[in-house]
Amino acid sequence: MTRRAIELLLLVALGAVAGWIRGTEGWTFGGALVGALGWSVLDGLRARSVLRWLNKGEVSRAPDLSGIWGELVDRNRKLIRRLEKKVNNSDARLEDFLAAIQASPNGVVLLDAAGRIEWSNLTAANQLGFDPQRDLGQYVRNLVRNPAFTAYMTAGNFQHEIQIDGPGVRPSQPTKILLQLHPYGKKRKLMLTRDVTAVQLAEAMRRDFVANVSHEIRTPLTVLSGFVETMQTIPLEEADRTRYLSLMSQQAQRMQTLVSDLLTLSRLEGSPAPGQGEWIDSGELLQHVVQEARGLSEVIAKPVHTIEPVAGAPVWVAGVKTELLSAMSNLLSNAVRYTPGGGTIRAGWQVRPDGIGEFFVEDTGPGIAEEHLPRLTERFYRVDRSRSRETGGTGLGLAIVKHVAQRHGGQIEVESVLGEGSRFMMLLPASRVRVH
Repeated sequence: MTRRAIELLLLVALGAVAGWIRGTEGWTFGGALVGALGWSVLDGLRARSVLRWLNKGEVSRAPDLSGIWGELVDRNRKLIRRLEKKVNNSDARLEDFLAAIQASPNGVVLLDAAGRIEWSNLTAANQLGFDPQRDLGQYVRNLVRNPAFTAYMTAGNFQHEIQIDGPGVRPSQPTKILLQLHPYGKKRKLMLTRDVTAVQLAEAMRRDFVANVSHEIRTPLTVLSGFVETMQTIPLEEADRTRYLSLMSQQAQRMQTLVSDLLTLSRLEGSPAPGQGEWIDSGELLQHVVQEARGLSEVIAKPVHTIEPVAGAPVWVAGVKTELLSAMSNLLSNAVRYTPGGGTIRAGWQVRPDGIGEFFVEDTGPGIAEEHLPRLTERFYRVDRSRSRETGGTGLGLAIVKHVAQRHGGQIEVESVLGEGSRFMMLLPASRVRVH
């Protein structure tokens, strides 16, 4: 027999005994009834305390009851704790999921049935130009004011993605955003975005690169084909024959130089960055490239240039010797090609006050206009195309220098004044430089 039943019988018995003491059978029945009512009130108060506790949901403040009510409280307390644990686990998983979406390189926006923003990651907000917190609940079509997007939302056909202009560094150079809506749930929509600016720029650069390479190779091939056809069909004097063969040799050498530079760039871009490498005497490197530059000047310049190695503190540099020689040689050969004959070219190594190593090449050439400076290291970019072709330049030299410098943790800097000359500098970090 449960405790609750025992309490009921006990109170009924006490009431009946009290009524019997009063002396009549009616009093006995009435006392028993009063005892039963008292038990009902007491049991109702216990039930009320349990209901009040359940309504508040405070597990730590459960009423201290015994019997069936105590067991009911205990079971509900365990059930609530299990439910709270499940909710906490669900919240943690949701936070992890949202954190993963937040870290996604692609944009994600959740829209309600009316097209209002319910949630957005930072990527989408930056790509579309709104605030992920302030603009919650705003209509997305009011924030993304683009005719193509408005038409896309109105048409309701979300089987394809569209491209719109996003915010850019300058209004004339907006970012390119691909966007697509995916319906889900009860008329809600998931909007995915991705920035394709870099992809389109890379594709444009690839097209330009192929076009430039084709043009650079086609020109000497046309010359060679013309000379070959002439020599095959027309009898030539020995002097003409010798001159034609010399010109053909020049064009073949031009193509060979171009292919060599292309292979050098491909190797630099496709191989891992070099380690500390060996320590090399900068004076040895300088002497080597100065001799090369003087030889080039004798071939292409009349009168020849004055090429002066600048003696400085004895410096050792750490890196890949062949790459450093290639970069230094390209800087000096560019100076020779673009400085009029008889000009002066100075080159040398020095250590800046902050420990950075600097290889510099100064010339007395025509100088470079300021608007050209940011693009000098682009492949095939030339300030004076005719001058470069006359002297056999490929338009890849500064691109090679830039890649060598970056692979060694450095960079390239250019200073130039029209009519006064230029100064090109390849900088290496202090960790790769030391004075004897």
